[in-house]
Amino acid sequence: MDSPFLSGPPEVTLIDATDKPYDTAVAAARTCYSANGIVLPDQVSGTRKARTVRDRIASSTLTAGHLTTRQHATFIFGIDKVSRAAVWSFLHGHPFYNSEQVSQRYVEVQPGTYVVPKLEPHADAVYGATVQMQIEAYQLLIKLLGPTIRDEFHALFPARANRPDRWERFLERKAYEIARYVLPIATYTHLYHTVSALTLMRYARMRDYIDFPAETALLVNAMLDAVLEIDPDFERELDDPFPLEETPEYAFIASRSDVVGAAAAHHQEFDNELGGLPSLLIDYPANAQETLAKAVRSVLGESSASLSTEDAIALVLNPAKNPHLADMLGPTTMSKLTRALAVVTYVFQKKLSHTADSQDQRHRMVPSTAPVLAATYTGIPDVVMPTLIGMNERAQELFERVIKQTTEGINKLLEMGVPTEFALYLLPNAHAVRKVSSGTLANLLPKGRQRLCYAAQEEIFHAMAAEAAQVTAKHPAIGQWLHAPCRLRQQASETPYCPEGTRFCGVPVWKLDVHEFDRVL
Repeated sequence: MDSPFLSGPPEVTLIDATDKPYDTAVAAARTCYSANGIVLPDQVSGTRKARTVRDRIASSTLTAGHLTTRQHATFIFGIDKVSRAAVWSFLHGHPFYNSEQVSQRYVEVQPGTYVVPKLEPHADAVYGATVQMQIEAYQLLIKLLGPTIRDEFHALFPARANRPDRWERFLERKAYEIARYVLPIATYTHLYHTVSALTLMRYARMRDYIDFPAETALLVNAMLDAVLEIDPDFERELDDPFPLEETPEYAFIASRSDVVGAAAAHHQEFDNELGGLPSLLIDYPANAQETLAKAVRSVLGESSASLSTEDAIALVLNPAKNPHLADMLGPTTMSKLTRALAVVTYVFQKKLSHTADSQDQRHRMVPSTAPVLAATYTGIPDVVMPTLIGMNERAQELFERVIKQTTEGINKLLEMGVPTEFALYLLPNAHAVRKVSSGTLANLLPKGRQRLCYAAQEEIFHAMAAEAAQVTAKHPAIGQWLHAPCRLRQQASETPYCPEGTRFCGVPVWKLDVHEFDRVL
């Protein structure tokens, strides 16, 4: 398909793959009924008769929804020149993938690295001027924030002020992390992205999905082309794309007479309910502690008389008793005892910036809803401002001016009749994302181990700290074990307590309760 982008389509390289994904799926299906051992992929396509049987099995299992056979084949893609908007909305908007992408926290974004849609000249001028303004503000913020970041760092580490050159790279990266909030979500990223054949089949079915269907369609087509080069038979597995107009999200939005008014009312209601918190506990099992204890007893064959609720919870959650919790490899899913944590689930509503949510959604086992940007854009600035920007008067003035001008640019494009998906590429990383998320204790614990660390991204840290504090208030026997990795390692007698090495935050967090957590850097 022709690219609707002046900047060109996403670039896709198939780095590694299962050689015969189509034959592998059929061989796996036949193995289920084989009395003669494993059926190999080469055995299902050696003759015309074998291929006829193969195609019949593939078609019947696909029609019946017997799809686990399609998870054995795997594709590793290298993807470049794809927007962070499309990655957030599509590639990372589901749980069944693995990605490693370049970080805006650690790598400075260069000018000219963003999606440019094909627009009429007057609209193109607005789009280009807005992006240029965002990029220039990003570069200026890096400089403006330097002294503030340096002062905070030296307040934490007075001795390090004597060797400033050694820590200059760290301070520069912290400036990148904060300044990126004014960048547009049109900014390019590059990444490794690994999926199974089943996920790629789903990509093909949903390639025209809201919010950025033009870009995602080009991306998926490029991924499919790369796979079909090594296995043309894989095309038999593909169904026609689901029409965008028939998706429930699109149909509902199209039926609304006042999308902006509805979005504004939703935002106000949602934020009022949060009451100033970044994340609010809205649902949980009333008998969580007793239920968890019962699950532990079911693993060990104990009664409540022989193993109390408190002792059962401590047995599974105290790192001194369950060393798997402090193991950085995360082997808890392999432990029968630790899998008992899956019986308790907590639900939160939360508000993060788009850039923070892009990190938060990587915790795929703590899934969240994702707003339809076209249905939640109100035409007024709606952002999350980092703490460090608020501590620097000039930086705050610049930030607020950029957000205002960005919103004006988006509104102008919409007034000109530019498609919403193209106008919303200008949304800043700071744009607010409101969502509902849920997670079992089995998955909240490893997330807490990463995000309660003082080295974690600021917004997710504060959201996770709020969640841990609220769980502790409701279920103290459980919540007391939601803590930073250094605390878990200290409880498990693992040294050094901080696993971050030279990235140590400078604060003995293992001595603090979660409600005492406070940080700027």
